[in-house]
Amino acid sequence: MIKSPLNYIGGKTKLLKQILPLFPSKINKFIDLFAGGCNVGVNVNADKVYFNDNLTYLIEMYQYFQEFDTSELISRVEDRIKNYQLTKINVEGYNNLRKDYNTVRNPLDLFVLIAYSFNHQIRFNNKHEFNVPLGKGRSSFNDKMKINLFHFVQRLKDIDAVFSNIDFNVYNFDNLSSNDFVYCDPPYLITTGSYNDGKRGFKGWTEKEEIELLSKLDMLNKNKIPFALSNVIEHKGRKNEILIKWLFENSDTLIQNTLNMNYKNSNYQTNKESSVEVLITNYKPPIKQLNLL
Repeated sequence: MIKSPLNYIGGKTKLLKQILPLFPSKINKFIDLFAGGCNVGVNVNADKVYFNDNLTYLIEMYQYFQEFDTSELISRVEDRIKNYQLTKINVEGYNNLRKDYNTVRNPLDLFVLIAYSFNHQIRFNNKHEFNVPLGKGRSSFNDKMKINLFHFVQRLKDIDAVFSNIDFNVYNFDNLSSNDFVYCDPPYLITTGSYNDGKRGFKGWTEKEEIELLSKLDMLNKNKIPFALSNVIEHKGRKNEILIKWLFENSDTLIQNTLNMNYKNSNYQTNKESSVEVLITNYKPPIKQLNLL
């Protein structure tokens, strides 16, 4: 498995071994509609992979990665670290880099900031200024992140990945066929993270967005385009009533595949052991996913 160099909240690294076998065995175009850390799309076996996310600066960073040889890219990261004298405790150096990034918007600097930010978080204010503080005493561009970056970028080149930053509501699905596949891992309506709390300077996730996405999936279903939706049915006593109703109304075409979750060592800010996470498909998966909860 290729691991993203980003410690992305909501990433699917721990669930890949359960999710990937449920995908169609043959995929022409794979659309990762809410790409985030790209953990799913980068590991999919498809003829062409399209990564999309509405976080513009994240997409710019990935596109920057594609421009350079992996060794040169890592060398550039290390040069930035040296230039700003970044360490786990150098707050001044980190703040200087953050200020310069918010002025110039060098995509490489965003990655370096993420490497040293608190919990490696990606967060912007309403002015689209990166505003995460230094992860003092903890965060750095360590050997593990370096290895992940190397293999991740090499994989992007091998699959000739295509990146876009289009709102899911206006994404064009017209050129897709039954041999293509759309994967959706949106922010979860009944959980809270830095990606959907409305505080990162980009579009948050509310009931309105949840309903609009399900409407888009209805359209894909009508056009016989395979899709899979990652989501949470229940979390800490709360239920996603919108999703439950949608599943009931489309029970003749949708399949709920319950995933076995173990987040004891996860980077989620909340304990998710009481959650029921699912992969909803509009096709019969090639293997049966056992309910291990």
